Amino acid sequence: MNSPRIALVTAAAARDLDEDLPPLSAALDELNADFQVVNWDDPAVDWSRFALAVLRSTWDYTMRFAEFLAWAERISTQTRLLNPPQIVRWNTDKHYLAELDAAGVPIVPSSFIEPGEDARAQLERFLKTHAAAEFVVKPSIGAGSRDAQRHGRTEPAAALAHAQRLLDAQLSVLLQPYLDRVDEHGETALIYFAGQFSHAIRKGPLLRRGEGATRALFAAEHITPRTPSASEIAVAEQTLAAMPFDKPLLYARVDLIHDADGAPRVLELELTEPSLFFAHAPGSARRFADALLQRAG
Repeated sequence: MNSPRIALVTAAAARDLDEDLPPLSAALDELNADFQVVNWDDPAVDWSRFALAVLRSTWDYTMRFAEFLAWAERISTQTRLLNPPQIVRWNTDKHYLAELDAAGVPIVPSSFIEPGEDARAQLERFLKTHAAAEFVVKPSIGAGSRDAQRHGRTEPAAALAHAQRLLDAQLSVLLQPYLDRVDEHGETALIYFAGQFSHAIRKGPLLRRGEGATRALFAAEHITPRTPSASEIAVAEQTLAAMPFDKPLLYARVDLIHDADGAPRVLELELTEPSLFFAHAPGSARRFADALLQRAG
């Protein structure tokens, strides 16, 4: 038997949690593909044995960020990493939202506090700029809503303590007004394979008032299928076009929420290790497997 050609890259803590791996594995089996599910930090893996390494559920990377980026750069010299390391580096830090904003993409308004800055002054400036009754504090490098929390503007002390804890850990802090239409409408996640729209899902609201920030690998999500509106598709495709990279990518997910006027805005652009929600879209795992094998070819 030949050595595996494709590595589906996960993390030890995520192997049993990644609901995409079973349907993707089944789709690859149907196509007689050679593949292996491997942990990104397994020192026994010989990456040169693979024609392609596909990031899937490396969900512990935020806790080992420098190590993960160094790993991505290193293995990309031994195999083809998708998505590539320059995209991983750009997309894992939410400062990319400022670049999308500058390119004219409608994003959820975003402000940053950097380590060493006066958190109180920056928070006060943010609250003067945005009239929303609630806002979100989260690290600029984070995944799965880990360490993200919803705060009320009348209770700034809790938000300041949250932000300061992140800054003390040398993390940049992202501040965003809480767009409360998400409580009813949820998020819309649009998923693309090789630049082509595949499917979309609805996520129920994740951040609840008064709940502490999750320290788990990711926050629990309520997922259902969704048919995106024309305006959501337009914003998603505008976002993908604005990426400062060669296109199309093997996979991309654009997460949108609606503002007070009902217009979609980009909450996140997921290019590194997003869930692709195959279980909620028949045929999607096969579409992804086909796109993956075309890249491996």
